[in-house]
Amino acid sequence: MVNTKVDLCGITLDNPVIPASGTFGFGYEFAELYDINMLGTFSFKGTTKEPRFGNPTPRIAECKSGMINSVGLQNPGVEAVIENELPKLKKRFSKPVMANISGFSIDEYVYCCEKIDKEEQVGWLEVNVSCPNVHGGGMSFGISAESAAKVTKAVKAVTTKPVFIKLSPNVTDITEIALACEEAGADGISMINTLLGMRIDLKTKRPVIANKMGGFSGAAIMPVALRMVYQVFEKINIPIIGMGGISSADDVIEMMLAGATAVEVGAANLVDPFACKTIIEDLPKVMEKYGIKNLKDIIGGAH
Repeated sequence: MVNTKVDLCGITLDNPVIPASGTFGFGYEFAELYDINMLGTFSFKGTTKEPRFGNPTPRIAECKSGMINSVGLQNPGVEAVIENELPKLKKRFSKPVMANISGFSIDEYVYCCEKIDKEEQVGWLEVNVSCPNVHGGGMSFGISAESAAKVTKAVKAVTTKPVFIKLSPNVTDITEIALACEEAGADGISMINTLLGMRIDLKTKRPVIANKMGGFSGAAIMPVALRMVYQVFEKINIPIIGMGGISSADDVIEMMLAGATAVEVGAANLVDPFACKTIIEDLPKVMEKYGIKNLKDIIGGAH
């Protein structure tokens, strides 16, 4: 009998599989398809202080082994999430949920995190300093170690729950930024967010996406994500949630060997709504195949 449980900042997950923010909404649609309580947890839709309609359409472009999106943090705003979404979620999901927070200023990050931190259902805060699809915020905080540390320190001053800082791969040295976040008080690091990419329509000879560029995700980016998780694991002493192109139980094992304590599954949910369910069901068989009895034992095992 294998053990798939992992510990994420003092909270035990039944397994390390977490649907990534922006690909799972608030869980309701997926709860119509299967019991989402089988998940380790999930990171809900990126939330900002004010409601956001998001970017103009078209927002999605397909590409080989992946996709590009430029949704632009469409969400109802933190007040509506607390008043409407979390009570609805509680009826379908009995575990602590991960709150994904974005902002356009440090004050906005602080406001949203302080509000959501008070919610009983929230187990962790995932602070997104790495969104490539918005102007005037998001990734601008995540491409500088100093800026990322300032956000981390400000958020930690108003929260009581574990804070994971979600980092951008669109930087020169991600280890420097991860280390700065740890030193500023982060409880963990989520990585990586999407790469920056684009497609051009050969008929119109113009970019496919209205925003011209967007976040590139999917199976093609896993080697990049794996490399970055491996590098950061050697520099920091706080847990890593690894993500980027994961679509199978084998991918989960590989990411954990690189140094991830848990993993997030993103684009795969948009291709197959049962992706996380299948990965969780396959995990024990894959563990047995590779002689793994306890999943916790393999974290960072490739080092």
